[in-house]
Amino acid sequence: MVWVLLVVTVALTVTVGVLLGTVRRHRAELAGKQARIDELEADLSTALRPRPASSAAERAVRRVVQTATKVRERGLSGVLASSIDDLQTWAASEQQEILNMADADGRVTLVFSDIEDSTALNERLGDDTWVRVLAAHDALIRGRVERYRGQVVKSFGDGFMIAFRDAEAACRAAVGVQKDLRRTLDPMLRVVAPVRVRIGIHTGEVISKDGDYFGRNVAMAARVGALATGGEVLATHAVAASLDDDAAVRLVEMGEVELKGLPGSHSVFRVVTQ
Repeated sequence: MVWVLLVVTVALTVTVGVLLGTVRRHRAELAGKQARIDELEADLSTALRPRPASSAAERAVRRVVQTATKVRERGLSGVLASSIDDLQTWAASEQQEILNMADADGRVTLVFSDIEDSTALNERLGDDTWVRVLAAHDALIRGRVERYRGQVVKSFGDGFMIAFRDAEAACRAAVGVQKDLRRTLDPMLRVVAPVRVRIGIHTGEVISKDGDYFGRNVAMAARVGALATGGEVLATHAVAASLDDDAAVRLVEMGEVELKGLPGSHSVFRVVTQ
């Protein structure tokens, strides 16, 4: 009788072990499939988003199409009545060189990022390792920017200034950067010195000259980036107001803050995924 109970116990133990292993394997497979679905959804969203015109010639073609549409909708007289204003607006926009990244309201979403305490981190890692870290960091940033059809305006050491056509793309790219860093650089450097990037996002009108951006809204984006802590993505009220109700990111209000050099107080939000 004892032997029978022992055999039954062993058999049940083996069966439970097999079942638990099967459950764990299925959970891992489901997690992998969900991650793939999320990636495909992001790719689809990016593909459906209007691609910015990459050249003056392409922008000219788009204008022709827009003009043809206006003629069809309003008639030739309606188009001629506003042609002078349209031409003046186009000329001004061409001079400012922001058409390719501006949204329908003429605004650009700017992202500033940099590695927190980079000087101390460089000292701890040494120059050779630091150079490799910067190269990996650079590749991660540029990969996310390309995926969400952004444009690197400039890079400065361990920091970036990036422009996006719309606020949601900027937020999703920024959150993606943080995920990429945790998934790739953290496992390699966590024991020695974790790499923490702080990111700030702001939407507004800017002035472009010689491939760079200027104006109060540029300063705003930079100040919000400086306010963030490592691993954090902060955004302004202008970014929150630009997001659609069904956006794939969520902004959590953190309250009013003062930003150096900018008068008054400003609402700041933490960007998280839905």
